Amino acid sequence: MLILRDYWICNVLSFAFEVLEYSLEHQLPNFSECWWDHWIMDFLGCNLLGIWLGMKTMNYLSMKHYYWRGMWNIPSYRGKLRRAMLQFTPHRWTDFDWRPTGSLKRWLGTLFLAIVILTAELNTFYLKYVLWVPPPHFLCLGRLIFLIFMGATAIREYFEYLDDPKCKRLGRQAWMLASIIITEFLIVLKFGWDVVTKPLPHHICIFWSLILTGLILWTFWHFYIVPWLFRSSRQSEARKKTKPSTTDVDKDQLQDSVEKEDSTSYRRRIKSTVNSNHHHS
Repeated sequence: MLILRDYWICNVLSFAFEVLEYSLEHQLPNFSECWWDHWIMDFLGCNLLGIWLGMKTMNYLSMKHYYWRGMWNIPSYRGKLRRAMLQFTPHRWTDFDWRPTGSLKRWLGTLFLAIVILTAELNTFYLKYVLWVPPPHFLCLGRLIFLIFMGATAIREYFEYLDDPKCKRLGRQAWMLASIIITEFLIVLKFGWDVVTKPLPHHICIFWSLILTGLILWTFWHFYIVPWLFRSSRQSEARKKTKPSTTDVDKDQLQDSVEKEDSTSYRRRIKSTVNSNHHHS
């Protein structure tokens, strides 16, 4: 939560990972859990509680004012100790407004981010299984701590790339972290090819096919069909405003007919006057 800083994206990722555990339990025995362990203990318990606590912490850091002064300008030892502890807090806090449906670029970028994060989470379990690394080993915890600190910087750079129109290149930390995750995935393929190539059950294939088809159709509908319908309605309304009404057309025709009648009667009066003058003469 403190890395992504978005309540809904974190919940969607939590739900998606539980679905992935269901889908891949034929490959990893560790994913074979009871339904209440998936949805009550993991999704509603640990994950949702952690996301809520992260949201409260994020709101606190977002509203907090940071006062930074030099260590030796603080008179008391207690103040110096407090200043030393504040060294490990952020200098400033930036709220992330991902707005995944704001544009096609943001939508595809958010989907790519979700795929990378879910791949990194799956690598945790697959690496332990194919490399025979026991869960208490220090490499497991060390890898997670490394990903947390590096992921915070990488996702900050990735958000800036999506949000700032002036940012044309992705940051180095984001590229480095993506390379590490891809390398881990290649290691899993090399040493666990017989595991990852186990065919998916038929109902799992149908389920993910429906999910993929729904994502493609919704993307096409939201970013192409809806804007086209909106532009068409705007153009039709503009044509209705510029097109003269039938009453105005009738008034113009009536005025033209009156003017024609007036000019005809005027010519008749002139002609009758000329004839009368000739007659008197």
